[in-house]
Amino acid sequence: MLQIYNTLSKKEELFLPNHQNIVKLFVCGPTTYAESHIGHARTYIAFDAIVRYLKYLGYTVFYLQNITDIDDKIIDKAKIQSKNPDLLSKHYEKKYLEDMENLGVNNVNFYARATEHTFEIINQVKILIEKGFAYETENGVYFEVSKFQEFGKLSNQNIEELNVHRVNPDGLKKDVKDFVLWKKVSEKPCWDSPWGFGRPGWHIEDTAITEKYFGPKYDIHGGGLDLIFPHHEAEIAQMESISGEKPMVKYWMHTGFLNVNGTKMSKSLSNFITIKEILEKYNALEFRFFVLSTHYRSPIDFSSENLEASKKSFERITNFIKSTEFFIPILEIEHENDDLVEQNIKFTKEKFFDAMNNDFNTPLAISAIFGYVRFINKHLNDKNISKKSLLKSSELIFELMQVLGFEIKTNLKNDKNAEELLDLILNVRSKLREKKEWEISDYIRNRLNEINIKIDDIK
Repeated sequence: MLQIYNTLSKKEELFLPNHQNIVKLFVCGPTTYAESHIGHARTYIAFDAIVRYLKYLGYTVFYLQNITDIDDKIIDKAKIQSKNPDLLSKHYEKKYLEDMENLGVNNVNFYARATEHTFEIINQVKILIEKGFAYETENGVYFEVSKFQEFGKLSNQNIEELNVHRVNPDGLKKDVKDFVLWKKVSEKPCWDSPWGFGRPGWHIEDTAITEKYFGPKYDIHGGGLDLIFPHHEAEIAQMESISGEKPMVKYWMHTGFLNVNGTKMSKSLSNFITIKEILEKYNALEFRFFVLSTHYRSPIDFSSENLEASKKSFERITNFIKSTEFFIPILEIEHENDDLVEQNIKFTKEKFFDAMNNDFNTPLAISAIFGYVRFINKHLNDKNISKKSLLKSSELIFELMQVLGFEIKTNLKNDKNAEELLDLILNVRSKLREKKEWEISDYIRNRLNEINIKIDDIK
């Protein structure tokens, strides 16, 4: 039974989606004004693994992400670079999607641009005004926080004690805590509305998008820990005020912070690392393994040393898979330890799925895989294992690693034709060596080495 930690209730809850086997999941996407960094990667890898596991359990998942393609950050950067804001945004959106593809994060069903949902945004603002939750000033339309008494329930803050600091405070607002739904501006990019030309506020973009595709209530909302306040609080206030239905989301999930060498990642500290930069030094599977080796809710500390240690751990698993390919042809079909192997396969699966069902505890799941690898390696070293058991062991590791999103490519991968072909090549080479045809036999060995099949000539 899958248990998920709900940020709203502050406890683990049994996962029961609203519509039987259909799961509606929304995760806050990027603001496309710069290249995505490894903090983004941490969140999106974590939710990619979560979606993969939900699918493995038999759920149909509709995974929705927004693209914030209209924002002051985009406009300000476009001015500095003398570029069109829309073209700038699309440039970084393309780079973000390339980063996700390179990371193997490919389970998002639909990316929804904010600029393509202005009709839904304006409609939500209208309803909030009609219901008395929003008001208009000379500068824009604001949500009146005092009208929503549960504001702060996600971040566990009392509405009366909220200490809010605005970057550009508007003296015409009723309260400093009130947040913008619609900014009145005449400078392009802008859209016409009942309140004049303007642009949407950041928070209203997400609720307009999720209501269009999911309705007023859905299963899971995810994002980074830094988005809980004020962004996710504002989403709750908007949607529950519009619909009158609660809760807007059954399960709120948040990933922990990613620090660099123990310090919060920041451009001003020169420790800002883009996804592109990290993938120039490490492959995507190594970085995914580093991310999933920490629970998604826990903080994760990035450093070259930590990533190198994680890389070596990952190689222990890939080396095990490669070693099975070497040993399978030389083992007996059956062995007296076959029953013991079967018991350990069952035990490993139980540990793995218990971990994943406990709020997607990927580090414990990986630990179960390592435990099995250690068990089999001991028997391999002593040759106390059969070909049948080793094949089952290899299939087990492949299956569990694929659940987490690791598609490990190997030379044989239990391909019988490839195994027989390799046996044939080695037999031909042995006969050549018997005839002292050293040049041709060395050529075969060297060509096999080039495709990562190592030949050791031993007595």
